[in-house]
Amino acid sequence: MYTYGPDQATQDENRHRHRAFLGQLAESGSLVASGPLVGTSPGRALLVMQGDSTDALRQLLSQDPFQKLGQVEDVQVDEWNPVIGILSGK
Repeated sequence: MYTYGPDQATQDENRHRHRAFLGQLAESGSLVASGPLVGTSPGRALLVMQGDSTDALRQLLSQDPFQKLGQVEDVQVDEWNPVIGILSGK
């Protein structure tokens, strides 16, 4: 989960770089899905990812242009065990 900072102008200016980075993660299989949470303030986004460890995912996400520009105020990484639905693999 990302919590974005208040600098909307910088985010708007660099969103294409952020989304290109996320697209690369999706192509590599690390990012399953992502998108903004609707109606949140400050802005937040959910990123469903897969990887070897939470530390490895944090390291990967640290390369996001939004993070490098200081536009992500908080990154929350939690392990999730889907047991029902298409992501459960059952």
